[in-house]
Amino acid sequence: MNTIRLNPLDTAWIFTETRATPNHVGGLLQFRLPADAPKDFMRQMMAEFRNHRTFTPPWNRRLKYAFNKNPAPVWIEDDDIDLEYHVRHAALPWPGGERELGELVGRLQSTPLDLMRPPWECTLIEGLEGHRFAMFIKMHHSLIDGISGMKLLQRAMSTDRKRSLDLPPFWASGTAPASRAGKEPAPAPTMANAAEAAVAALSGQARSLPQLAAAFGKMLKRVGDHGDGMVLPFVDSPLSVLNGRVREKRRFATQHFTMERLRTLAAAAGGTLNDVVLAICGGALRRFLAERDTLPEASLTAGIPVSVRPADDEGTGNAITFIIATLGTDIADPAERFQAIRRSVRHAKEHVQSLPRQAMEQYTMLLMAPTLITLLTGVGGRTRPMFNITISNVPGPEKPLYFRGAELLATYPASIVTHGQAVNITCQSYAGMMNFGYTGCHTSVPRLQRLAVYTADALAELEAAFLPAPKRIAAPKPRKRAGQGASKPSEKTTGKTPAARKAKAAPAKPKTA
Repeated sequence: MNTIRLNPLDTAWIFTETRATPNHVGGLLQFRLPADAPKDFMRQMMAEFRNHRTFTPPWNRRLKYAFNKNPAPVWIEDDDIDLEYHVRHAALPWPGGERELGELVGRLQSTPLDLMRPPWECTLIEGLEGHRFAMFIKMHHSLIDGISGMKLLQRAMSTDRKRSLDLPPFWASGTAPASRAGKEPAPAPTMANAAEAAVAALSGQARSLPQLAAAFGKMLKRVGDHGDGMVLPFVDSPLSVLNGRVREKRRFATQHFTMERLRTLAAAAGGTLNDVVLAICGGALRRFLAERDTLPEASLTAGIPVSVRPADDEGTGNAITFIIATLGTDIADPAERFQAIRRSVRHAKEHVQSLPRQAMEQYTMLLMAPTLITLLTGVGGRTRPMFNITISNVPGPEKPLYFRGAELLATYPASIVTHGQAVNITCQSYAGMMNFGYTGCHTSVPRLQRLAVYTADALAELEAAFLPAPKRIAAPKPRKRAGQGASKPSEKTTGKTPAARKAKAAPAKPKTA
């Protein structure tokens, strides 16, 4: 029997799981039904899925706990997988809207996985309006991180509609393809990859200690001095409602924008695409917390996994590290907020880029050590946060994908919520769109769907600040986002900002569950 022992980080995901903090990630995939799809298309797909008994790693792995000197569990291959348990069928009352879909995904994300089985589940969802259906797949973080899981799901599809007609289910397509030119594929800038690099850095040599000492010394010199925009962990992160204890139930919401719209704004503002993502999230969080009268006086900070090139790199690739930057939530003017974020991100990247690769990995380990300790001890939400929220921006496929003749319309990541981190925002690009997935604690962050709506308003504010009216790219007429109730058209399509509305006009209030 082939066994694979879990590394320390993946073992931590197992042993830190509780009912209130399940450590699984997920992905919501929305499809358009084929034009010639029969009425029983979903029933046929469900029957074929449950009869497909070929499995490939990692989908055929389950945990086996060791009772010896090494307590770390191992993965073993399971040939007796109960597909009636793992593959499920759900239907929304037709015509199901994005609000109903978001509520269903929130409930699915709230339920822990059975760790005595291969830790994944797939739910086919029909009944969506607009000739659509959805698939929600969740998987335990110890098995695979969310972005890597989404990539595996996307590799199980095809860019050619006809070739997609006979594709097997994703669990029969799990083996990753060989990397091109004998090189390992570049790791995605995710929290999981940053943490993995941090753990691997524990074996580093002492020769990087001088660079590490210089890096942390530079940070300490900036205590109390924010002139250059550099943010310090813990010191610059205020206490907020986003950083308390969490409970079991989850909320899920989505938003999307065209990549052209975001890139046009980034070019006009003199920043990057990632700067724009952080700025619109910062603007949305400022308004969201201000409406609840819980906006801290100091700016919120974001923990951001990034891919950077070390100082001693000779073109062999990038390294995944972790930076902390301001979100400018203490700044009312959107243009000034954007510039503050741009400066903060630039200084944080320059700080880590000045290190050689080995020192960078150890720097990442030391920087993330408090987060790992928080996971292991469960003290999150009772201490000052290292940062207030994690925001990840990961590139995805550029061409449309198909499965069984159905076009993949959008992918929305659903991430982990833990004590001390009640909200997570992860976005992924796909076929000319940037798709945002918002995962939050139902109790700590009620009405999470408003955050998705306010992200669109924050983008319109930045466009009004940096783009002349003729150059603004009109947003396509959107469907309601998952977890979002009805909102006024002006919030998404007219480009009007809150500042341009009447002072006494109440903001749109989407319906809530």
